[in-house]
Amino acid sequence: MTDRKNGLTYADSGVDIDAGNRLVDLIKPMVRATARAGADAEIGGFGGLFDLKAAGFKDPILVAATDGVGTKVKIAIETGLHGGIGIDLVAMSVNDLVVQGAEPLFFLDYFACGKLDPEATASIVAGVAEGCRESGCALIGGETAEMPGLYKDGDYDLGGFAVGAAERGTLLPRKDIAAGDAVIGLASSGVHSNGFSLVRKIVEQSGLGFGAQAPFAPVMTLGGALLTPTRLYVKSCLRAIRETDAVKGLAHITGGGFTDNIPRVLPPHLGVGIDLPRLPVLPVFKWLAAQAGIAELEMLRTFNCGIGMIAIVEPDKVDEVVRVLTEAGETVAQLGTVIAAEGEHRVVYNGHLDLAL
Repeated sequence: MTDRKNGLTYADSGVDIDAGNRLVDLIKPMVRATARAGADAEIGGFGGLFDLKAAGFKDPILVAATDGVGTKVKIAIETGLHGGIGIDLVAMSVNDLVVQGAEPLFFLDYFACGKLDPEATASIVAGVAEGCRESGCALIGGETAEMPGLYKDGDYDLGGFAVGAAERGTLLPRKDIAAGDAVIGLASSGVHSNGFSLVRKIVEQSGLGFGAQAPFAPVMTLGGALLTPTRLYVKSCLRAIRETDAVKGLAHITGGGFTDNIPRVLPPHLGVGIDLPRLPVLPVFKWLAAQAGIAELEMLRTFNCGIGMIAIVEPDKVDEVVRVLTEAGETVAQLGTVIAAEGEHRVVYNGHLDLAL
């Protein structure tokens, strides 16, 4: 009978519990900074708590959303620029909550890696905490998983889960969306967190490294420019909803672009007409299109092209909504109108994007 070797530890398999505990100590102050009415944002228990009554809700409907940041994490890993990716994680979920007229209440994150680097991971969580603070939601928990053999050292992935609430009867989209309603767009900050498999392929074909000067943003590296965090639309959109009572629907422009996302908030018999020359195309999208010869319709179905959120607004209150959004820090473009749907084409494009470099 062969003698068994004794003395193996969890650390011998590649999992460092002490590193995990150090990470918790590093992020506790960040988490506390996200406290809000209804949650104290303390971590360490087996579950996070939230008090809807303390948050001021009387007859709430809960709304939940979950998402990740896709292969954008590959650029963060290759460049070592981790801070903004946490903001992306929050934005991708909370922007989906506000589309339904819900106020984000709390957020939980999931981080998986091959070997835990407490300092690098803490910078990611710092971004998560910043995104939560800017969105008014509490970071009440999360999970860190060190999984050697599944992830290589240095590799990681992350996911997020957000819960929000709206008073019964106030959810979006409203049922009175009608032909003639105005369609306005809120400017994006960049590529946000969709289409990065194509972005990375384009960068590879260009021969540029992520440390090279960005052709479309000369004061930044290519990696740094592409990692610009997703814009958070929560506070500005909630303000417009509440102060004007004129926002009938919102569409977060993520994977599927304009073509697939706008119809999600429209009745089946309606579509939208978008005047493409009015769309403020950001330089990064002009570079991507030129570098890879991407067709216009492919751009519109893959990227946000410069508009990260669409609002459908009562036509006689457009100026009021634009004023509130502008005061809240948004750059707004009036893009078109709601129209009768024409067969399977729910989004009709007029004119062309300005893709000239």
